[in-house]
Amino acid sequence: MLTAWQQKRIAVVGLGLSGQATVRFLLQQGIRPVLMDSRRKVSGLDSLPLDKTDGLYLGELDANRLAQMDVLLVSPGLDLRHSAIRFAMAQGVEVIGDIELFARCTSKPVIAITGSNGKSTVTRMVEAILQHSGIKAVAAGNIGLPALDAIQDTATEVFVLELSSFQLDTTRSLHSVASTILNISADHLDRYGSMQAYCQSKQGVYQGSRVAFYNRADRHTLPQGKLDELHSLGLDAPEDSDGYGIVERAGTDYLVLAGTELMPVSQLSLLGRHNQYNALTAAALSLVAGADFASIRHVLSQFQGLDHRCQLVHQHNEVRWVNDSKATNIGATLAALDGLRPVISGQLILLAGGDGKGQDMTELSPALQQVEQLITFGQDGAAIAALKTNSYQVKDLNEAVRKAAELARPGDLVLLSPACASLDMFSNYQQRGELFAKAAKEVAR
Repeated sequence: MLTAWQQKRIAVVGLGLSGQATVRFLLQQGIRPVLMDSRRKVSGLDSLPLDKTDGLYLGELDANRLAQMDVLLVSPGLDLRHSAIRFAMAQGVEVIGDIELFARCTSKPVIAITGSNGKSTVTRMVEAILQHSGIKAVAAGNIGLPALDAIQDTATEVFVLELSSFQLDTTRSLHSVASTILNISADHLDRYGSMQAYCQSKQGVYQGSRVAFYNRADRHTLPQGKLDELHSLGLDAPEDSDGYGIVERAGTDYLVLAGTELMPVSQLSLLGRHNQYNALTAAALSLVAGADFASIRHVLSQFQGLDHRCQLVHQHNEVRWVNDSKATNIGATLAALDGLRPVISGQLILLAGGDGKGQDMTELSPALQQVEQLITFGQDGAAIAALKTNSYQVKDLNEAVRKAAELARPGDLVLLSPACASLDMFSNYQQRGELFAKAAKEVAR
């Protein structure tokens, strides 16, 4: 396929991590792409051999230049509704992304994972389970390692891909041995315009999948098309004798995997009901890809979780401080509240706020009944504070941490789970989480 591309005009549009990986991959195939980015300054370009490309254009995208190309490899960060991209598509230019190119260039097994929340945790779990089973697996995609960098390792036996809706929008040829939509909650509505459009984007993960798993508690995850093999997952009893879920035996809850009792829920290393679901899904996907039961049990009992995802960052005077800064949408915060409330003996003190990205914040209201103290900050902090009487609205995260320290008593848990993006006050959610952890250790000692 790429041999024919050597005679075509190829442009890489958007030069972030995945864009730069795409450039490297194309150059290795003997293809000289044109490089474009809507930003005036792009970090990392000095690592690319720009003299081997067909030009670099930074700043406002030129619709006429885009329309002169045969193929545009568009970064997931760029909205396909951009007028210049729409103009090029109208002229017949093919628009794809790096995952589509990856799919066209490998025949190795792929596990495909998407959802509004929990993608990274499940992706890392699957990678760890497969590796413990003796299968050379690599996690790539939206998780940090670009798929076109991962493809360079010819020894890889299974690719475990975390896929965002933006990546799925430009992917048509991906074939997976197993796939899932973990859950769908309102997110990125500023880009999609409606929940229906966002759900439709997520549904793309099921295309070309041999085995699909959906969340039976979330109707949005049910596949819309016909599939070879389909299973439901849930935190209730399995729907059939070879199903997936949780059963109670003599007062003990067990994860059930393909009709087999896998392990007691109490042996899972991660806390929270949402992490029970993540563990069950990771086990199901891994089993399809060749993992053994012993490895699944081992990893799920040892897995330490990921930074900024319901991560215990400090404990002092029997007060736990949990960093869930990755909760950049309402669904993630709801999952954290539902998952953690059962393990808290005292007050749940929630810190929330930031850029709501057009979400309807009133969807948080019922869950806030589980919260004894609510402290909000940031651009949409006032909208969240209005949902609960006697809440506290403060100017920034530092002040929120100080207020939480004043309110906290032994047995309490302080949870940063913003339900919002971080860009109104921080460079990214990682910086927000790091500041929270640092501030917690300073005020609670």
